[in-house]
Amino acid sequence: MYYLTEILGLPVYDSSGTKVGRVADLAVALAAQPARVAEILLRDEKNKTRRAVRLEEIAAVSPKQVSLKIPEDQVKSFRPDEALFLLRKDLLDQQIIDVHGRKVVRVNDLSLEQKAVNHHTELVLGEVDIGLRGAFRRLLQGTVPRSLLRKLEAHLKATTIPWEYVNLIEADPLRRVKLNISHERLTKLHPADLADIVEDLPHKDRRAILSALDDETAAEALSEVEPRMQVSIVESMDTARAADIVEEMPPDAAVDLLGDLSEETSNELLEELNQEDAEELGELLEFRENSAGGLMTTDYLAVPSTADVQTARDLLLKTPDLPENFNTLFLVDEDGKLCGSVPLSKLVVAAPQEKLADLKSEPLLWISADGKEDEIVEQFDKYNLLSLPVTDPQQVLIGVVTVDDIVSLLRKKT
Repeated sequence: MYYLTEILGLPVYDSSGTKVGRVADLAVALAAQPARVAEILLRDEKNKTRRAVRLEEIAAVSPKQVSLKIPEDQVKSFRPDEALFLLRKDLLDQQIIDVHGRKVVRVNDLSLEQKAVNHHTELVLGEVDIGLRGAFRRLLQGTVPRSLLRKLEAHLKATTIPWEYVNLIEADPLRRVKLNISHERLTKLHPADLADIVEDLPHKDRRAILSALDDETAAEALSEVEPRMQVSIVESMDTARAADIVEEMPPDAAVDLLGDLSEETSNELLEELNQEDAEELGELLEFRENSAGGLMTTDYLAVPSTADVQTARDLLLKTPDLPENFNTLFLVDEDGKLCGSVPLSKLVVAAPQEKLADLKSEPLLWISADGKEDEIVEQFDKYNLLSLPVTDPQQVLIGVVTVDDIVSLLRKKT
């Protein structure tokens, strides 16, 4: 087993033993399974040119040199190929996503396993070194004998990621074919963890990550990102793509984002949304930011106050996407006026024929749309609430403030 930094700079000898250059880089075809080196790039020290040898032209790799099966006159000039990924140029010191550690890390080195296959040598990609051991190895490379260096680094903790779990970031769409951001692994991350990753990346790489995600996952991650960064990301995106993501965001999060954007950008996004969503968000934008109307979401469930438990359960079964952090069912009269609220916990244990009105919480708590932030926080604190319904002047239910909105509000003030 070798490390990339041990191979770089090794002298390369042709079939007759003539030195033809030194290893300048290793090129990988990422589509190959398992991922392995496709070409070794040589730096010709005499002619100051770059040449390349294919995998099948390599006889062996040793700690001291790379030996070829071909004479020097068959070593061809290197031709850049967008399908090839250069380990030194495109991987060393670059940022990658550690999906297990849920963070962005920097590559210090890469292990490669040498295998003999069909009379030639293969170098198969092993593990990416993101820890102190790799940094230590690079620091002392060339100054300490390889055997001693291996012994010294054995005392340091190894922090690695198997190559198959590596999520490479590429901001340049022209080279996207070279890199593979694993959508399946990213979507398994919690949106808050994904948001932390996005925030740790340079601006251009944030767009690359969001471009690799489906609209729903991108919306969940964007909702967790710090507001100023949200604005920066959205303003750099294609309007149609940004609108698709905004449509998938919770209404309150979408409104907060639209309110932070320039009026021109906000209007462009609203024009791209379907009419129903655009009208809903447009109405929410009319409320003051620091009011109950500005904090609330319109994503809630309400049933007639005359309904029974079984009716409510049927409604839940027929609702494909329940509101985020759903915990309360609201009761309204025939005019839509708020009559009560039933905790989900009561709905679970009650008899099917029991009336919802008999299960409602007392007293009936609510706040008007123009209610101030301190009034909202006071009610949540005093009554240990998970949600608080919001009404218009006629007592019609128009939204709900949830505890996560309060947490976000308090975090902004700290």
